[in-house]
Amino acid sequence: MTTTLETPDPVGDTARATRTVPTDAERQAALRSMKRLATGLLIASAVVFAVAFALQDEVPWLAYVRAAAEGAMVGAIADWFAVTALFRHPLGLPIPHTAIIPTRKNEIGATLGAFVEDEFLSDEVVVGKLRSIGISRRLGGWLAEPANAERLTSEASVAARGVLELLGDDDVEDVIERLARKHLFEPEWAPSVGRVGARLVAADQQRAAVDALLVKAEEWLDAHPEAFGSMVSDRLPRWMPGFVDRLVDDRAAREVRGFVHAVRDDPRHPLREAIDRYLADLADALQHDPETIARVEGIKNDLLESPRVREFAGEAWTAVKAALDDSLADPESELRASLSSAIVDVGTRLVADETLAAKVDTWVTDAAAYVVRTYRHEIAGVITETVERWDPAETTRKLELQVGRDLQFIRINGTVVGALAGLAIFSVATALHALV
Repeated sequence: MTTTLETPDPVGDTARATRTVPTDAERQAALRSMKRLATGLLIASAVVFAVAFALQDEVPWLAYVRAAAEGAMVGAIADWFAVTALFRHPLGLPIPHTAIIPTRKNEIGATLGAFVEDEFLSDEVVVGKLRSIGISRRLGGWLAEPANAERLTSEASVAARGVLELLGDDDVEDVIERLARKHLFEPEWAPSVGRVGARLVAADQQRAAVDALLVKAEEWLDAHPEAFGSMVSDRLPRWMPGFVDRLVDDRAAREVRGFVHAVRDDPRHPLREAIDRYLADLADALQHDPETIARVEGIKNDLLESPRVREFAGEAWTAVKAALDDSLADPESELRASLSSAIVDVGTRLVADETLAAKVDTWVTDAAAYVVRTYRHEIAGVITETVERWDPAETTRKLELQVGRDLQFIRINGTVVGALAGLAIFSVATALHALV
């Protein structure tokens, strides 16, 4: 059985890269099979040698077979010793320079770490590779695919919801309250409000607000004619005739509506100018009058001491958290749709905008070069430290599973090469002997 790993490939030509990795059980079975084959060749060579050695006097050409079998045994045994010495002591004998991997594990790890640091984590290698692959274009092409953008949005949403769950409500409320106190309550309100008000009055921005109030007032008066039904007449003497009361009330209502209408239609009406002067004076007082400033500060301090500040922080965070969580959880939410659209837009721009792509490539390259330059030793040190923590026996077993099957070919090749060498040496020796 094999394990198939599918991984996203944002900078490749395909969306997924698939690779098949044998399991440890499969590696163990393959290793045993190759060991049996190599050992079988050694045994076969020994059998052939024994038969040929016994019959070579009667059958002269078997001397050549004996020489080949003898060479095959020598090669097989020598290579068996060499391969075995990598992982353990041959036959359990503590022969010097054997069991190399378990006895020199730490040194091998340090050497491997130094090799990676010098050869793979150099500025030239990392920067050259990043410049050659055009990472911004490949990343942009991947992000520009709506399916990829949706997938990235989904993963980001899951991560964001996890962060929301990790955040303690009390801690966040404390932060909101401290920020509100620092940025909203510590500065004086009156001068700031006064400066804003002065700018608004200087730009005649207050006229729009006055117009809106007058329009609403006129609409309300037209919609509620009974509002003045007895407002004035109730203040007249009791002995006045009833029709006089009605006349007075109607006249008062008409006068008020006429006054509101006149103020609304006349940009230079005295009431408008009075309002402008009042607002200008108020803005000036908020900035320069100590009494007005102190009065506003008193209102602010009363608000600051109110428990509603803490309640507001809690309510604000609860509302924001609930809204974010709902939006992140809903695949059809406007937030996730906007995020996916933004990702696609970024990808499209990375592909189409050469200037932006060049900037991104430069940023990525510079960042990678800085990380490599600053943390090269620490990154390579991970290899050394990891190997040092490995158990020698377990390390030996795992390495043998990884490369042991291939190493058995050395034994097989040694058997074959030994046989050919033995045959060649014997043939040359026999020929020379015949010539002499």
